[in-house]
Amino acid sequence: MTTKQLLMKEFETRVFEESYERIYKCLSMIEERDLWRSPASNIPPIGNLILHMSGNARQWILSGLGGKPDNRDRDQEFVVQSNIKKSELIFLLQTLRVNLRSVLEETDSAEITAMHSIQGFKVTGFSMIVHVIEHFSYHTGQITTLTKWLTQKNTDYYGDIDLNQLNKLN
Repeated sequence: MTTKQLLMKEFETRVFEESYERIYKCLSMIEERDLWRSPASNIPPIGNLILHMSGNARQWILSGLGGKPDNRDRDQEFVVQSNIKKSELIFLLQTLRVNLRSVLEETDSAEITAMHSIQGFKVTGFSMIVHVIEHFSYHTGQITTLTKWLTQKNTDYYGDIDLNQLNKLN
């Protein structure tokens, strides 16, 4: 596998198979009214976290790598928008998935190693992709914590998998 293929596979696994699925599970566990609740004013609710993650991925991947217009209003991502429903956030995530896959498939190896300027940072395309993976993971953890707080239930992401096994390469 090429470096680009490995990076794209890791993006697919970490963002779409892990983070997205965990976000969808959390959304299924909470009530509509809980989407915009938070334990403190300095902790963004789940709805805002999803808006923020989507804005970040659009800016870093769709605009940064894909050359699409950057119309992000980051501050607006943190304004409670209780008129937005779970179904609309799911649609936002599904549309984002399609657009991210398209841009990442079209991105050539030269863009991955090239330097880019984004949010005042000078980074490689590789770093931009890793940033979005990390950003999704970080905020998915926050969504998980908020879901546990709101529902008083475990998310049980790993089901029947024994995570205490020692794995050895043969």
